[in-house]
Amino acid sequence: MQSPTQHIVLASGNKGKLAEFAQMFTTYGIEMLPQNQFNVPDVAETGTTFVENAIIKARHAAEITGKPAIADDSGIEVDALQGQPGIYSARYSGAGATETSNYLKLLDALTGETQRSARFQCVLVYMRHAKDPSPIICQAAWEGSINLTPQGEQGHGYDPVFIPQGFDCSAAELTSEQKNTHSHRGKALELLINAMKAQGLIQSQDSQSLNGGQ
Repeated sequence: MQSPTQHIVLASGNKGKLAEFAQMFTTYGIEMLPQNQFNVPDVAETGTTFVENAIIKARHAAEITGKPAIADDSGIEVDALQGQPGIYSARYSGAGATETSNYLKLLDALTGETQRSARFQCVLVYMRHAKDPSPIICQAAWEGSINLTPQGEQGHGYDPVFIPQGFDCSAAELTSEQKNTHSHRGKALELLINAMKAQGLIQSQDSQSLNGGQ
């Protein structure tokens, strides 16, 4: 008898992020549900670090839905800009910011700059419930540099202007498999999945079949 599907709420309505999470968790019989499916409104990200903001978002989603929640807080740090946009990456270009307006502002800010090293940062927080006193927190980075012009149609966010270390194309030109293997979020997700396995929170469907199937 197959175990029932587990549900975890993703504290985001971003379709690109949802697709990445869903692909990683499907092996474990877990369905990722976007928070907007439960009419969860966005919460003010009042933290000063990626960790603080991820905790705020995960707790908010878990409290309203009554389900376990995962929140991602991520952004791009550019060395020539003293780590900006950082935690403000999603709203870098101001009110009404779009992914395109954000990376165009970044390119403009780096006009004439030869030092273009940068990295994506990702912090993931898993909360079993809104009052979870010991959430699982995982962090990973993806080193690279900012290109002179956008390239590629895949991915989301700053992917079109980010050249990952070891590649001669943008993150928006990688396959989903390449991105999951190398990206900040892919690496943080792997850390999170391993931590959840270690705590017995998830197991592969093959293991479920052996342990409880007939």
